Amino acid sequence: MATLITGLDHFQVEAPAGCEEAARAFYGSFLGLPELRKPAAFEKNGGVWFGLPDGRQLHVGVAPDFVPREKGHPALRCDDIGAFGAHCDAHGVPYVSDAEADVLRVFLKDAFGNRLEVVEGSHPSVLL
Repeated sequence: MATLITGLDHFQVEAPAGCEEAARAFYGSFLGLPELRKPAAFEKNGGVWFGLPDGRQLHVGVAPDFVPREKGHPALRCDDIGAFGAHCDAHGVPYVSDAEADVLRVFLKDAFGNRLEVVEGSHPSVLL
């Protein structure tokens, strides 16, 4: 069978109405992601879009009945998990470290209580 999926374009995390400034503070200022212009058709929906260094996107979307995601989560990559932990410490952002998945990683919550993972490098992919 031919490969139908060629990659990941974006992922979306949910947030409550009025989330835009907190999203900009967390994803923009704290994580250092540049804000992207949303297509005009989506501006009325609220939320904020950000760019990742590899060209993919992170969308913060408004959910009417928002509930923070405590299990499902995006995993972002970094080159130095120690430096990322120090950045969290300097900004008072709590996190939990582990290496259970054979990679150094931390778990933290965004401004809305959604779970995020940050890994050093990447999770290994082993085909079955």
